[in-house]
Amino acid sequence: MPSYTVTVATGSQWFAGTDDYVYLSLEGTAGCSERHLLDKPFYNDFERGAVDSYDVTVEEDLGEIQLIKIEKRKYWYQDDWYLKYITVKTPVGDYLEFPCYRWITDEKEIVLRDGRAKLPRDDKTQILKQHRRKELETRQKTYRWKEWHPGFPLSIDAHSHSDLPRDIQFDNEKGVDFILNYSKAMENLYVNRFMHMFQSSWSDFADFERIFVRISNTISEYVMQHWKEDFMFGYQFLNGCNPVLIRRCTEIPKKLPVTMDMVECSLERNLTLEEEVKQGNIFIVDYELLDGVDANKTDPCTIQHLAAPICLLYKNLENKIVPIAIQLGQNPGPDNPIFLPSDATYDWLLAKIWVRSSDFHIHQTVTHLLRTHLVSEVFSIAMFRQLPAVHPLFKLLVPHMRFTIAINTKAREQLICECGLFDKANATGGGGHVQMVQKAMKDLTYSSLCFPDEIKAKGMDSKEDIPYYYYRDDGIKVWEAIKSFAEDVIHIYYESDEVVCEDVELQAFIKDIYVYGMRGVKASGFPKMIRTREKLAEYLTVIIFTTSAQHAAVNFGQYDWCSWIPNAPPTMRRPPPTEKGTVTIEQIVESLPDRGRSCWHLGAVWALSQFQDNELFLGMYPDEHFVEKPVKEAMAKFRKNLDEIVNTITERNKNKKLPYYYLSPDRIPNSVAV
Repeated sequence: MPSYTVTVATGSQWFAGTDDYVYLSLEGTAGCSERHLLDKPFYNDFERGAVDSYDVTVEEDLGEIQLIKIEKRKYWYQDDWYLKYITVKTPVGDYLEFPCYRWITDEKEIVLRDGRAKLPRDDKTQILKQHRRKELETRQKTYRWKEWHPGFPLSIDAHSHSDLPRDIQFDNEKGVDFILNYSKAMENLYVNRFMHMFQSSWSDFADFERIFVRISNTISEYVMQHWKEDFMFGYQFLNGCNPVLIRRCTEIPKKLPVTMDMVECSLERNLTLEEEVKQGNIFIVDYELLDGVDANKTDPCTIQHLAAPICLLYKNLENKIVPIAIQLGQNPGPDNPIFLPSDATYDWLLAKIWVRSSDFHIHQTVTHLLRTHLVSEVFSIAMFRQLPAVHPLFKLLVPHMRFTIAINTKAREQLICECGLFDKANATGGGGHVQMVQKAMKDLTYSSLCFPDEIKAKGMDSKEDIPYYYYRDDGIKVWEAIKSFAEDVIHIYYESDEVVCEDVELQAFIKDIYVYGMRGVKASGFPKMIRTREKLAEYLTVIIFTTSAQHAAVNFGQYDWCSWIPNAPPTMRRPPPTEKGTVTIEQIVESLPDRGRSCWHLGAVWALSQFQDNELFLGMYPDEHFVEKPVKEAMAKFRKNLDEIVNTITERNKNKKLPYYYLSPDRIPNSVAV
């Protein structure tokens, strides 16, 4: 009688094992096996991290094995089981792999296909077509779109983390509890004694050092020492945690009436301002999006303020980017002066602090929340709804969606909800952050997510003109490595552009993103359909780059650049100055966050800058969704390319006082998970 050797691998997460009854049956082209009992209570099989083998004997050969059916029956209480994979050795000695990488949580039967990736056109038998269809029907009932706020990209239909499907929940929910993590961070940073001291101002800049953790030879310490200097102010637009706003200025806007007389002492080439603009030496950052946004009113004891500044910058003869003019509002006038480096020291310093505060708000809500977290969630939901586990693009993308829906759900539950943690310390809390996302949606375009295109559109692509823009340099390298990997995988499964057009599941995935994620807005430039392999490679690169590299670039530097409070104030407690010559050190300190808000801010940027436990970095794919040799070779090539980028960045950073490492692949998590 034919015998099959079945090997079952259980996950290594906490509580991944099970003590329930587990049954297995095999379904082949020539017949089905009976249901075999693999485990029952107190057998001690299927324990955490275990690999267990069984012989399954059948009366007649089953032919080619197409499906494996797994059934778990509760013994006493709900006992979730994480099944990694099953391998089957056939009577003739062939090995088949059946990836699962899912939690089995109830008493329903789950059905697995072998690990070879298949497009819809590859399934010839009715049983495989039916399995594919049923999987998507089930997923579409489970992963439902929901509008969290009008105008936002749609998100998952879940009120809390516990409402999510078990497969996309965190392994340990306590590890991502924002309230717990922020409190722990403040305790670890020894600032918890100040956390309830709202309305209590610091006495001077040095007083902020009482909550500043000195870590020698780090970026945060360097920022503390040099934050007042113009070169440090300008450098952050290139390589800080929000290096996406600066653009080359092609014309001085009318709303910023800067004259040559104002900036002449800042220009070093004996050229007029207009000539400097023509030569490409003038840059601009405009915080127009903040204009009209309501400041946080959740604490009646503290009036908080926002501004919408415009900052003009100059590339000096040392190729450093430095500020030369700052206007703190969008409408020019006598009560909205243009501040200059030649002004009184505290006038100029306060103007720069206002820009840094505005930059913090745009970073948190637009650069970070909208353009990485919310967009990545759209990609994740569409993937689960439209791509079955056997689809090669599901296998390619699923590592880059790990925990993304979970972290966003947790954020909506605790962080950015009404009366959430975001309201405690941020001037855009209490609803301002919602207004910002709604306004920023008009600029959320497909081309703006294509890294090289966006850099070029801002006029920031020339390495010769702007030599110290490491965010651009490293980002391009990582983008090209991801694109090359995507192209390799595409060419394995899509032999022509025609095959791309015919892939109904791919087209449904693309349409879901456009219709629900981008709300069907034509101006977004998101495609409704993809017709070529070249365009598909670009689209997949956008997804993988956004969920990995882009998020890393704007997330993990938050403690480095924002822990020194005066360099990134989360709120301002006095309105912007309306005249020159009146600013004092006392006024600046009273404008900056109080002790309580400073501590909450510090806890937040510390917690958000930490990697997850057991973090998986770019190119690390321990879950073997792909089983084919050509794809594994493509993965090895991808890792080799990434290793070369790591080496290049490491070499460049040697002996640098301000190393840039946020886009080093060994520090880029695969997915948005924090």
